[in-house]
Amino acid sequence: MAAPKSRLGRGLGGLIAAAAPKSAEAKPAAASSPANPASAAPAAASGFIDVMVSSIEPSPYQARREIVAEQLQELAESIRSEGLLQPIVVRRHGDKYQLVAGERRWRAFQLLKIKVIPARVVEASNASSAALGLIENLQREGLNPVEEAYGYASLIRDFDLTQEAAAERVGRSRAAVANSLRLLSLDAESQGYLSKGLLSVGHAKVLLGVDDAAQRAVLARRVIEEGLSVRGTERLVLARKAGVPAPTGPAKKVPAVEAAAVASIERKLVSRLGARVSLRHSPKRGRIVIEYAGNDDLHRILEKLGVEA
Repeated sequence: MAAPKSRLGRGLGGLIAAAAPKSAEAKPAAASSPANPASAAPAAASGFIDVMVSSIEPSPYQARREIVAEQLQELAESIRSEGLLQPIVVRRHGDKYQLVAGERRWRAFQLLKIKVIPARVVEASNASSAALGLIENLQREGLNPVEEAYGYASLIRDFDLTQEAAAERVGRSRAAVANSLRLLSLDAESQGYLSKGLLSVGHAKVLLGVDDAAQRAVLARRVIEEGLSVRGTERLVLARKAGVPAPTGPAKKVPAVEAAAVASIERKLVSRLGARVSLRHSPKRGRIVIEYAGNDDLHRILEKLGVEA
């Protein structure tokens, strides 16, 4: 097995490549799919089988806490027009299958009323299943920072792992996992702002310096209302601790409505590209950062964008 540092970069396919898919009764897609099954549910490629959608149950270790209906509809339309680009991963669970990775794709097939879905069947323990599902979400599904933190917490709690062991499972550094877990110390209101993209992780780290949850919530609302940068938030927190009025400066103020619109665009890009996307916007200039995991993932994203490598 490769060193932990390279796990996340190799992609989920690399992690499960050594697990031989198990045989199952393949169901012909043409018998139960819509009028154009070739575009919606292509025949299973070598190493994969067609599994009845109804025989699959969700993973109890799913890190994603919410699946946005709009994003699910967009994914379904993409599958309808372009086909399923990445089969799901399942493991046997009694007389059924349990998802390891690909819940959004599975739900999109349900939405399209397609009865079979290409899948790779692997042998995986509970801990391995949870880790693989979290890795897929981190790589492809665009977890928000709070969902990511809960994913790490679940690995540690459910399987009695240390932070270091959990970090090794998912190919992250222990420091990265520890910093993510700190976000769970935020009050529910601030976690909600972070989940919706109204606050960044940088903002959250600064706010964690405020011990009083009520004060922290007040400061979080002010950061959003005034569109404060992370540096501006630091000045605000320092002023609050010193008991003096917060300094006012030329910091750009972004209305909460605009911040929410930017977050919505970011989520749509994540759904469309199947990659983590960061959008930084201002009226005069901005920046879009698309993360990818290795050459194959880069080529996949370029194809989505219609760009030749």
